[in-house]
Amino acid sequence: MTRTLFIATAVAALIGLSPVPTMANQINIEQFGWSNSAGGAQTGNRNRIGIYQDGRGNTSVSQQRGRGNLGVTGQNGRRNHADTYQRGRNNAAGIAQFGANHNAIMTQDGNRNVAASVQTGRGCDAQVSQSGRGNVAATVQDCR
Repeated sequence: MTRTLFIATAVAALIGLSPVPTMANQINIEQFGWSNSAGGAQTGNRNRIGIYQDGRGNTSVSQQRGRGNLGVTGQNGRRNHADTYQRGRNNAAGIAQFGANHNAIMTQDGNRNVAASVQTGRGCDAQVSQSGRGNVAATVQDCR
């Protein structure tokens, strides 16, 4: 029994020290203010989600299904909401926001699509939906 426990512990330690394979998915989340919430889901490989938030009351959800997709988010102010949904390969979304009360939703279904957005001030809404291959969208707003 002790020998089996020792071997199991050694194997678990080796697995824990192993480097992450290059096909692994990545999620990085930083939230400095209070009452922020972020969530994400990934299936496939080499997908990356960012999300950063800073202010308060911000929410963000990112879902990726496929391979080589890049999410990102941003935010900074307060009561902002950002969602990215990606299915396919090598899609890149964005969203930034900065002020307050912004909403942005980006949906990508296909391959090699690029979407970006930036909203300053307050109360902006942006929605981008891409399907197919090789689509490019950009949104810049300065709502007051």
